[in-house]
Amino acid sequence: MLAEGRTEVISLVRSAWAGSQRYGAALWSGDIGADFASLRTQVRAGLNTALSGLPWWTTDIGGFHGGDPDDPEFRELIVRWFQYGAFCPLFRLHGFREPRMPFGLDQTGGPNEVWSFGPEAFRLHPGHAAASGAAAAVRDGADARGPRRGLPPMRPAFVDFPDDRTPGRPRDTFMFGPSLLVAPVTHYRARERQAYLPAGSRWADPWTGTEYDGGQGGHRGRADRPRPVFLRDGAALPLVPPG
Repeated sequence: MLAEGRTEVISLVRSAWAGSQRYGAALWSGDIGADFASLRTQVRAGLNTALSGLPWWTTDIGGFHGGDPDDPEFRELIVRWFQYGAFCPLFRLHGFREPRMPFGLDQTGGPNEVWSFGPEAFRLHPGHAAASGAAAAVRDGADARGPRRGLPPMRPAFVDFPDDRTPGRPRDTFMFGPSLLVAPVTHYRARERQAYLPAGSRWADPWTGTEYDGGQGGHRGRADRPRPVFLRDGAALPLVPPG
């Protein structure tokens, strides 16, 4: 594609390996299950992918196989997966929903639009504008310590806080860029969770304004809060203004 004069190249792939990023590969996790256990697995898989050098990662929001839009548990799963997906490098909704139809010319598939999952899910639609990280590759002698040092936008917190080795830290809490700490809610009917806040910084809950010193747990998780995040050292929430 470069030889044909294309300068912005991306390929959505379900398989990749070390070095695939140099060819514009964006990896998604394939045809996964539509349940909370699968969501929890995606958090770990995405962080491992980032540590493997592949900055562009995504999942099928809601899972691919199954999911009944009339099922209250699946509707809640969609909301929680959207909250997580907003802080993945790529953001996409995809899936083979219930009721399934036989393959053929008349096949339309089950409902899979945001408005298909009830008003609780649809309220999220206007506000999903997450920060996009700069993960440009370091090349041609560029400064590896500068803003183009090749860090994946989604990464485990220990990448940014290598000196904080507090035992018992949750493994599903991660950074999105240098200033956002994301603590996804991945269990059905969960309405709160603890998110460890790395030492060496001060953290703020953007929805309440409450600030916390790093090195302690921070309370988060009411279902009516739009996104499970903390802001680092006075950073502003990077949202696109309405309209």
